[in-house]
Amino acid sequence: MNTDSPRLPRAAVIREVGLRDGLQSIATILSTERKREWLRAAHAAGQREIEVGSFVPARLLPQLADTAELLADAKGLPGLFASVLVPNLRGAESAIAGGADLMIVPLSASHAHSLANLRKTPDEVVAEVARIRAARDAAGSKTLIEGGVGTAFGCTLQGEVDPAEVLRLMQALLDAGADRVSLADTVGYADPAMVRSLFAQAVKIAGDRFWCGHFHDTRGLGLANVHAALEVGVARFDACLAGIGGCPHAPGASGNVATEDLAYMLGSMRIDTGIDIAQLLALRQRVAGWLAGETLHGTLWRAGLPRTFAARAPSSLAASVSRRNP
Repeated sequence: MNTDSPRLPRAAVIREVGLRDGLQSIATILSTERKREWLRAAHAAGQREIEVGSFVPARLLPQLADTAELLADAKGLPGLFASVLVPNLRGAESAIAGGADLMIVPLSASHAHSLANLRKTPDEVVAEVARIRAARDAAGSKTLIEGGVGTAFGCTLQGEVDPAEVLRLMQALLDAGADRVSLADTVGYADPAMVRSLFAQAVKIAGDRFWCGHFHDTRGLGLANVHAALEVGVARFDACLAGIGGCPHAPGASGNVATEDLAYMLGSMRIDTGIDIAQLLALRQRVAGWLAGETLHGTLWRAGLPRTFAARAPSSLAASVSRRNP
């Protein structure tokens, strides 16, 4: 029996998507000033990649109407890589004008979900990415384009999604001009074996242009799925503080992987994220107060960090913990 364990990355990036994916999924509308506080505190805690919003009409998502202001604030924070979601060319033009470091164009591998969510077929989204790439290049912008393939493991509307179709669309996005691609378990259907298989194939196709894994914790497998992706070399993951967010087409969903739980798991495994988890937990407490009445998720906040954590964590994380636990 082969007992060799896969070599895991020594460092990983957690891209905070709570200010977009999280807030768009709940009824509460946070003020711009509260969002600024969240942004600054997340940066102070060591987060260096943050999705600050989405350029969609305010009548559709009033929760994200101040994305341009948040993007401008993010650009003023040193070392912060600020991303936004854009559903179409008009949104991309706003991202380019605002100087976003990266714009994420969502594509659903499920035909039914694509029509319900974006009112376009998957291949029409690919064509839109080509137009976005042309506009980006014509503007002389350095904003990167990420094509995010969602419902990569199944769909509540369509059911089965063929992995071959997921990979075809991922390649099509690259051919259309996307600089990066990512895969998302939009409705929480994935398990670690599925993730290991599909992500290995995706990395083989895209190489270092494979950018990120996006997992929902709908059925309690979010962190296990992250671990499976780590085993095939993926080292960047989306997460939401307090596990908020989710897909409106996934009834009963329990939200995204919680940022604080993911940071703890990675730190405990000696995978460096550069995040001060004590500060992150303090921010979670503040955000929980702002979102009173909303359902929050995650488990680390209940029990806190174990006393042995500093001994197991990478040096940068251990130092931050030991300062707070003498």
